[in-house]
Amino acid sequence: MRIIGIDPGTATTGFSIIDFENGEISLKDYGCIVTSRRLPQEIRLKQIADDTNTLIKKWKPRAAAVEKLFFKKNIKTALKVSEARGVILQKLSTNGITISQFTPLEIKSSVCGNGKADKKMVQQMVKLILGMKVNPKPDDAADAIAAAICLAHSIPLQEKIIA
Repeated sequence: MRIIGIDPGTATTGFSIIDFENGEISLKDYGCIVTSRRLPQEIRLKQIADDTNTLIKKWKPRAAAVEKLFFKKNIKTALKVSEARGVILQKLSTNGITISQFTPLEIKSSVCGNGKADKKMVQQMVKLILGMKVNPKPDDAADAIAAAICLAHSIPLQEKIIA
């Protein structure tokens, strides 16, 4: 099953593409959608939507893992990120992709065994799980890979529940 992982953001949206077959995970692509802070929000959102759609058309994922919003302090940032999540979810849904959403705690627990793992630990565990030579960078892309891995880890359990 091809999975797209997304770590939403307005300035930087991390993405990943993995294949999960017979219990094995292979990384196909990862990176970031980056928008300029100088652009109006509506233009940034259009770029995120267009780039997400391009990834969907290129890789044809069947499932998506999207990180849920978590914020502590800045509500203005949270609102802008919510808008980015909205356009991403809309593009995924419009393309018939099954969407699973996970909190940062769920993703870190799945990948690191510790919901309070820091960014560096997430990068190191993603590297280890996928047999990469270097830690995936930047953080947003590593988080998107971790989200996709989290979904892959949950698939066998979901299949048992359905059976």
